[in-house]
Amino acid sequence: MTSPAGPPPTGGGGERKRLKLLAVTACPTGIAHTYMAAEKLAQAGESRGIEMKVETQGSIGAENVLDDNDVKSADGVIVAADKDVDLSRFVGKRVLTVGVAEGIHHPERLIEQVLSAPVHTTGGAPTASAAGGGKERSVGYKALMNGVSYMIPFVVVGGLLIAISLSLGGHTDPSGGLVIPKDSFWMDVNNIGVIGFTLMVPILSGYIAYAIGDRPALVPGMIGGWIANTGELYDSKAGAGFIGAIVTGFLAGYLVLWIKKVKVPKFVQPIMPIIVIPIVATTALGLFFIYVIGKPISWVFEHLTSWLSGMTGASAVLLGAILGLMIAFDMGGPVNKTAFLFGAGLIATGNQTVMGMCAAAIPVMPLGQGLATLIRKRLYTEQERETGLASLFMGCFGISEGAIPFAAARPAQVIPANMLGGAVAGAVAGIAGVEDAVPHGGPIVAVLGAVSGVPMFFVAVVIGSVVTALTTVALVDLGERKRRGEAVVGAGTAGAEPVLVGAGVGGPGAGAVGEVPGAAGAVVGQRVVHGAEASETADAGGARAEVLSGHLTEQSVKVELGAGDKESAIREMADLLARTGKVADVGELVATALRREAQGTTGLGEEIAIPHAKTDAVTAPVVGFARSAQGVEWGSLDGTKARLVFMIAVPEAAAGDEHLRILALLSRKLTDAGFRERLLAAPDESAVLGVLREVG
Repeated sequence: MTSPAGPPPTGGGGERKRLKLLAVTACPTGIAHTYMAAEKLAQAGESRGIEMKVETQGSIGAENVLDDNDVKSADGVIVAADKDVDLSRFVGKRVLTVGVAEGIHHPERLIEQVLSAPVHTTGGAPTASAAGGGKERSVGYKALMNGVSYMIPFVVVGGLLIAISLSLGGHTDPSGGLVIPKDSFWMDVNNIGVIGFTLMVPILSGYIAYAIGDRPALVPGMIGGWIANTGELYDSKAGAGFIGAIVTGFLAGYLVLWIKKVKVPKFVQPIMPIIVIPIVATTALGLFFIYVIGKPISWVFEHLTSWLSGMTGASAVLLGAILGLMIAFDMGGPVNKTAFLFGAGLIATGNQTVMGMCAAAIPVMPLGQGLATLIRKRLYTEQERETGLASLFMGCFGISEGAIPFAAARPAQVIPANMLGGAVAGAVAGIAGVEDAVPHGGPIVAVLGAVSGVPMFFVAVVIGSVVTALTTVALVDLGERKRRGEAVVGAGTAGAEPVLVGAGVGGPGAGAVGEVPGAAGAVVGQRVVHGAEASETADAGGARAEVLSGHLTEQSVKVELGAGDKESAIREMADLLARTGKVADVGELVATALRREAQGTTGLGEEIAIPHAKTDAVTAPVVGFARSAQGVEWGSLDGTKARLVFMIAVPEAAAGDEHLRILALLSRKLTDAGFRERLLAAPDESAVLGVLREVG
């Protein structure tokens, strides 16, 4: 073994000291790839007489955690991850950062490379994954999704609290629009919701910045987002909203990365990440936004208002369409606020038709996006579908911000769809002469009696929402098909872009957020009592023998998979699971498994695939296994066709970590070439079950 260039960062040590390396493995879903990479690295280290400790950051949390003593005595650290890993604890150590696939397929190469890897310094930026680490999303995409995943709970909590307070405590007031009595209980609820909405934009900006520049970028990102959303700071009546937050998030993240590259005296280095970088970046970004970016925003607001004022005599259809386009564009930004305040200002002059056009367009975005998650569920993750339900509720109360998570995650598809639906709703309301007497929108104002022409108001809202939903579905589907056509790792069916849960997409923002919704949990669940009992009554070699905690039986084993492509294979596996009597809806099980594939292939390489689904289409956890003689193209990271296919399904309500632990154990066992060979060679179902008992 060649010595590293320069002295190892650990400092002194015996002349014949055994080499000690550390590793961290993590993948976005935190299941199979995480544990397979860990096992491969551990095996490679053991075969070379190297002391190797591997920390896995999976769905069930960090395991085999590296402590301070481990780091202190280590000669190098390998980070094989497709999501953010905190490197601050490895300061002074040689750190090699690659994609998780590299840990699976080239562990020996990584062990050699880490010995000459650069030493990680205080405040150093996270190293980008090396080439060959698998098909990853871009840094920008993962950063955006990180911000979205942290923002979602603020949108949902804030929006729902405001909606509840309006519905239960609000009433129309001729002088003040939709009013909640001051000092009332419901006003307190409303204020709490407003705080959630106020924090929404800074959170989005802050966690975009954090994903790019690590902890030093969090403060400038959040403060930059607050400034972007506070128009008064740059003489604008409307803030820049979520679009401004995206801009400040990326500016803060890359500004921090640039500052980190500046050479400073050694005595200054310890305070760089906690004092110098945050202060310099925050000040520079804040002033830049106020004096440079903010001025154009203020100019846009003023000139749009003047332009609209000159259109008051224009065709109602044209004016309604323009107002709808503006309302839907940035949902709280200067364009949206210009249209809204224009309509609200005309109420006092006796012209309520303009506000009627705005009121019809306001709920279209959240209603349309929520509807899209219902009519084409397979395009969306579980988290997105849950957000869609909340969006529907917010839309009923005229809270257009409910659609922001969708627009922030897929701006190229969602914003045009929102604008088209908003324009249609505004135009229909304009044709019908709908009037709104209060500065608010959505079905709630009609229910409370503030709208004249109620039937046509609802017609406008429904048509606009349907147009938005159908357009969104079409654009998202088209975008996914195009992406899969360009990427090596592709699913054969339309699917959603992963939410991120973090940028990772895995932040606490998403209900599943330690796991990509629809992906994690999509594995084996709790022990089924009746299955375990059946196992106990069968003889050891009997046909009813069960393995993997009793979730896989001879009923769900097939020695010859007939399908020739991935989608057909998943359908065949679903039919196999149905033999157990635990599948209530085969079609929904297939659809859920295909949605999971669209988030990222479950082909693990080494001729293995483990499709999985978390769905109430199954009544109890169940596992199936089949072999393919010719192999099925699964988009595996190493390019191999899948010959060993496991399918795992668990109900939505299944709780606990047992299913994740079983999958981790299975993934590790499958790294054993001998085990795989025995599975391929087993002549019948009973023999296959006998081999699988080795898993535990």
